[in-house]
Amino acid sequence: MSDLTLRRRTVLGGALGGAAFFALPTPSWANTGTDELRLRWQALLTGGPTVDPTDPDLAVAIARVDRLAQSALATLDRSANRTTLWPDLASTTLSNHVASNFRRIKQLAVAWATNGSAYQGNESVADDLRGALEWMHTSRYSPALPRYDNDYDWEIGGASAFADTLVLLYDVLPADVRTTYTRAIDHYTPDPNLWRADRQIATGANRVWIATVVATRAVLDGDTAALVRVRDAISDVEGSGANSVLAFNDAPGRVDGTGEGFYSDGSFLQHYKHPYNGGYGKELLGTLSSLLYLLGGTDWAVTDPDLENIYGWITDAFDPLMVRGDLMGSVCGREIARPSKQNHAATQTIIEGTLRLIPAAPAGRAAELTALVKQWITEDVFRDFLKVTDPASLVAARGILASAAPARGALVLHKQYPRMDKVAHHRPAFTIGLSAYSSRIYNYESIQNENLHGWHLSDGMVLLYDDDLGHYSGDYWPTVDPYRLPGTTVDTRRLVDSYGFRSTSEADWVGGASVPGKTTGAYGMELRGYGTNLRALKSWFLVDDVMVCAGSGITGDGEVETIVENRKLRTGNETFTAAPGWCHLEGAGGYVFPDRAPVQSLRENRTATWREINLKYGTDDVVTRPYQTVWFAHGTAPAGQGYYYVQLPTATLAETKTFAGRLPVQRIRADGTAHAIRLRNVLAANFWTAGTAAELTADGPASVVVAGNTVAVSDPTQTRTSVTVDLDKPGLNQPVTDDGVTATRLGRGWRIVVDTTGRHGSTAAVTFH
Repeated sequence: MSDLTLRRRTVLGGALGGAAFFALPTPSWANTGTDELRLRWQALLTGGPTVDPTDPDLAVAIARVDRLAQSALATLDRSANRTTLWPDLASTTLSNHVASNFRRIKQLAVAWATNGSAYQGNESVADDLRGALEWMHTSRYSPALPRYDNDYDWEIGGASAFADTLVLLYDVLPADVRTTYTRAIDHYTPDPNLWRADRQIATGANRVWIATVVATRAVLDGDTAALVRVRDAISDVEGSGANSVLAFNDAPGRVDGTGEGFYSDGSFLQHYKHPYNGGYGKELLGTLSSLLYLLGGTDWAVTDPDLENIYGWITDAFDPLMVRGDLMGSVCGREIARPSKQNHAATQTIIEGTLRLIPAAPAGRAAELTALVKQWITEDVFRDFLKVTDPASLVAARGILASAAPARGALVLHKQYPRMDKVAHHRPAFTIGLSAYSSRIYNYESIQNENLHGWHLSDGMVLLYDDDLGHYSGDYWPTVDPYRLPGTTVDTRRLVDSYGFRSTSEADWVGGASVPGKTTGAYGMELRGYGTNLRALKSWFLVDDVMVCAGSGITGDGEVETIVENRKLRTGNETFTAAPGWCHLEGAGGYVFPDRAPVQSLRENRTATWREINLKYGTDDVVTRPYQTVWFAHGTAPAGQGYYYVQLPTATLAETKTFAGRLPVQRIRADGTAHAIRLRNVLAANFWTAGTAAELTADGPASVVVAGNTVAVSDPTQTRTSVTVDLDKPGLNQPVTDDGVTATRLGRGWRIVVDTTGRHGSTAAVTFH
């Protein structure tokens, strides 16, 4: 056995293995066998035998289970010569119909096994279920039948629902029938380390999904050897940890894998270079938390010391990207094009996963997570978590809400994610998300005929979240003009579906610097339009409640626009006020144009269907939504053009007029050398190359923010070994520096040298006293 294997199996000693989920019976850890694991999994699926159907909240959850079952039973084909179970899932070429059949069968099984359900223990439903499983095994899913289309549906989606159903129906299926069915699951999903027909290494969320299918099948079969392999697969013991789902990808000394998974700055990548915290990342958390509960405290408990990292996922990878129940669309990948994933649905998975972690967490971490969950649930007044979650999570959440533990409070934070080219800027009244891409990160994902119009999602998109909690729900993504996403600079030529997806940029310069402990930061992007000659340098300077936006060097051979705003309106009757040098949109805030450059505006109703952006899961229902758009028209074949504006989220009309009259922002520079501004006690600069901006001089590409006595520096290109910044500012003394930073006297100011080796674009700071 390798040292890695020993270390991963012994250090924690089961610290996360003693989970006693609030809504579930406390497991008897001694001599735990697979029969008890089966009962644990059944309790996760149904809430367990102690669920009280007379409890009003639980009655609502049970009624939701019953509605799904009633709908499935109403259209189930029970005829002797049936060629399908449900008429809307009849395809023999679309594999998602296989998985969807199993999911619908599972819905029936959950109702049949849930305490208090109208269908609990119903023999007629049990007959329907036995017949449906037999038909699926005979007609769609067995070793004797061919697979087609998407491996996910055979090895994960369908297999998982099939195995869950067998757990629920365990006592009413003959042993030989169960074995026949588990052999089918094992045929498609035999190894917790590998997946796909050609047996590729499973990574990220796919590895956790695969391992969970193997674990559930193993519990049904009493296959303890497979449970050992599941435990080790989470840490990728067989691969010496290269594709561990627990270790940060940038951990010192880690063996190189695919680069998929979590990073120490909170970034999560899947499919190699796609930011995916809100898609695969959240699913990894939700599934892994269930798997940890299943195996906790047994001989197969995960005892990898890197398991502690899971708490960092919650606080760094999820919390800053959540906004009062919503999840930033910039990290949701192709899921933004699924109608089922709007209306704050994504955060439900994160909350449920966190709830499953709290009982086994160390006291300090448990208190931290409890405060987070309480905040997340109470601040989302758009979607009531208690009315949509499962019975087990409902009871756990109610226990937290009723406790004396205080909620965390509203998040006030400026956080940059250098590993995935994203920013989250949280203020008390609003949140801004910035989305870019570089030579290191893909622009957007559009596989499986999904997210067909995601062309400009990373071309500098600005997401503004305010008290309109449903702004990015309510059919936003199919109806918004995909050529006019806020913040982007685009060549407006029409593109074919999925054009240029899964592409990196030719540019390295994407990133910024943030001031520790402040909501102050600079961010920039060298934009090179995919498949066009469009070039632009773009900057965003965020100082508390103000965002200053600058662009230069805008050049292309097509018609080019920079979008200031494109807001889905709540009613369509919101007042839009425009004056020389500024404009204001009721409910969204103000926009100030210090140069009084002309802008275009449009109020329009936009009509679309979800099918237009998602052929796989979209619907043909026609939806119409009102929008207000504001943009700079750079014309056809612009050369060296720019823009300059200030966004004041949630500002009133009076506040916007006052700001425009006083113009407290000073533009220092906006050209091919640097973008720089001064606002109050902040000087922020993005140096595209060596140069000077006010009292700052940089020796090459860098992002620098001077806020009071603190200087924050980064290398956004992530290619330099060091960055040198000269600060010509008197009166600064006694520098306190981060590791790898030196500050030495230079005339009346200071020379700051940052060792950027291995920093991967993160900020280093020095504070003077």
